[in-house]
Amino acid sequence: MPTPHDPVLAGKKALVVGIANQHSIAYGCAHAFHSLGAELAITYLNEKARPHVEPLAQAFGAPLVLPLDVEQPGQLEAVFEAIEKRWGRLDILVHSIAFAPKEDLQGGLLDCSAQGFQRAMDVSCHSLIRMAKLAAPLMTDGGTMMAMSYLGAQKVVPNYNVMGPVKAALEATCRYLAYELGPKGIRVHPVSPGPLKTRAASGLKDFDLLLTEAANRAPVGELVDIDDVGFACAYLATPYARRLTGQTLYVDGGVNIMA
Repeated sequence: MPTPHDPVLAGKKALVVGIANQHSIAYGCAHAFHSLGAELAITYLNEKARPHVEPLAQAFGAPLVLPLDVEQPGQLEAVFEAIEKRWGRLDILVHSIAFAPKEDLQGGLLDCSAQGFQRAMDVSCHSLIRMAKLAAPLMTDGGTMMAMSYLGAQKVVPNYNVMGPVKAALEATCRYLAYELGPKGIRVHPVSPGPLKTRAASGLKDFDLLLTEAANRAPVGELVDIDDVGFACAYLATPYARRLTGQTLYVDGGVNIMA
């Protein structure tokens, strides 16, 4: 595993959206980027989340720690205004946020309300488009954008419900953004980690069974962790991945290849 002595991201500026605590996939990304030399901007959802996120950001020496609820008008624009003022540019963007109302997430797709579907799609998918539009002008020397998906976007995973279609839309969004932003030297990646014990995953019914099944089916014989995901994302942000864009990267121990 790379160490702080391998600063392949030295000088890079990275915005990481989606840290809730030290178990978050976004935290794994921030940890990897920081250990490879990048400077971080980190967001927290609201004042309730702030005490959990701020100490983590401080440990990384992040000069920008900002509130971001993509459902609140103006907050997204404020984040990018702060980045432009502080850095004048951006190299890496991680979108690791998703939401669906509990009653719509835990019921079957047939019972998902139009309002619940709309909120899930807005927060989990369309917010990436809004971020990309604001980030692209700051990626003057090219850049890398990443959004977190899951196997349920491609195959039916019991109890994943409305998030399956939403993540499928997110992966398609990444492909179309990769096409539109490619001429600017900006690469866009949907990243699909295996199941992880995160705060977001706790809302899924029978999630422990999903973890057990994934561990049993993975060719490598064990689950991935947030550092596995973080360093895979760090690789995508390096020049080593300069010709890769738009294709879903599975970081799941090989679960996705199994019938």
